[in-house]
Amino acid sequence: MTQPPHDEPTAASPEELREQVEQTRTELGQTVEALAAKTDVKARAQEKAGELKEQAALKAGELKAKAADLAHQAQDQLPDPVKDKAAKAAEQARAKAAQAGQLWHEKAPEPVRQKTARGAQLARDNRKVLLAAAGALVVWLACRRKG
Repeated sequence: MTQPPHDEPTAASPEELREQVEQTRTELGQTVEALAAKTDVKARAQEKAGELKEQAALKAGELKAKAADLAHQAQDQLPDPVKDKAAKAAEQARAKAAQAGQLWHEKAPEPVRQKTARGAQLARDNRKVLLAAAGALVVWLACRRKG
């Protein structure tokens, strides 16, 4: 038999010895579980990917809100003639887009139309970002024309 470590008391009775053995088994089981969790690379990678995805979604929401605020600020600073030109250009663009959409629907193969429909839905879902970019473009064009 081996000697018990000096820092652990020896069991005075068989019942105490059984309790010590059971406690040691429990501790050993917990240690094995912890080591197994550390070696499960796939689970750890999935957990990290989930965390990163959540962080990216939060950051995207922040950027979306900031872009919308900047677009509204830019639109407020535009002179009325530029706003009128932008509105007229937007109306013309909508008309041309409708014509192009009709032509596209008549000529494009079905798989291409399905992928395009998904892209259009994505654009509709992110409308504020697109409007912010359009507003920034209008401001840039207006400033470029003045200079």
